[in-house]
Amino acid sequence: MDVSPILISMKTAAVSILVTFFLGVFCARLVVGLRSARIRMVLDGILTLPLVLPPTVAGFFLLYIFGVKRPVGQFFLDYFGVKIAFSWSATVIAAVVISFPLMYRSARGAFEQVDRNMVDAARTLGMPEGRIFWRVVMPMALPGVASGGVLSFARGLGEFGATAMIAGNIAGKTRTLPLAVYSAVAAGNMESAYGYVAIIVAISFIVVVAMNYFTMQENRRGRKAKP
Repeated sequence: MDVSPILISMKTAAVSILVTFFLGVFCARLVVGLRSARIRMVLDGILTLPLVLPPTVAGFFLLYIFGVKRPVGQFFLDYFGVKIAFSWSATVIAAVVISFPLMYRSARGAFEQVDRNMVDAARTLGMPEGRIFWRVVMPMALPGVASGGVLSFARGLGEFGATAMIAGNIAGKTRTLPLAVYSAVAAGNMESAYGYVAIIVAISFIVVVAMNYFTMQENRRGRKAKP
């Protein structure tokens, strides 16, 4: 069994979750802080759109944006000498785009459940907004945010459709675990397919256990907060 899909998938998921986590937390904080309900609704719809789009359609848009003959793809190629489409970087972009809505919505839900009285109390003490966020809001919302991070990691690891569209299925370069399963089955190599599937199932089980743990922590904190 070729181990390169495992390494590529783990590297892609590790890099993508770093981007997705901070971007999702930033956008969630931005949306929650908006006063206009209409702007919040529109922005929320835009940020959540990749969650409801078929992955191949999301991949099509990414290929349209980052293709070598498109303005963004041409810019990176001309000024940085980097070809994004059908490269390992494309697997990271696909994973970030597809997994981002899960991180964003989890973080947003966690921030909305934070006790506003604690935030107001911190403001009366003269704490700046940035410090309030990291010292008050984030610790209280941490279980929900962490659960979203775990779920986003798994989603990025299991991404197939968008990755196939923008990164292709290049052995040793862009072939991730889901693409390796597809390729092995198409080639009739069921032994390798079984091995890849077993790895994905094991990782998925670990993700479910981690999510249940963070959900339990969040529920326990919620019970303690009640008078």
